[in-house]
Amino acid sequence: MAEYRIFFKSSVWKDLKEIPDKDLSKILACIETLGKNPRQPSCKKFSGQEKYRLRYGHYRIIYSIQDSDLTVCVVKIGHRKSVYD
Repeated sequence: MAEYRIFFKSSVWKDLKEIPDKDLSKILACIETLGKNPRQPSCKKFSGQEKYRLRYGHYRIIYSIQDSDLTVCVVKIGHRKSVYD
């Protein structure tokens, strides 16, 4: 299976600044695993959308997959209370 390239939407960099350092490194490690398998058993697909979410503790990683280009685009990262707003 080919490896997917990971891209970040420009607004994600602002999201990353708000996450504590102890969680940030583990969240980035979770994102790195998306390159090997973007449809992991722990991810959930949004109904009616082509977006997925991956959980890490109280944080959620929202991303989309483009199979034709073999890319994963991280759309948003945030605390579960505010990430879906």
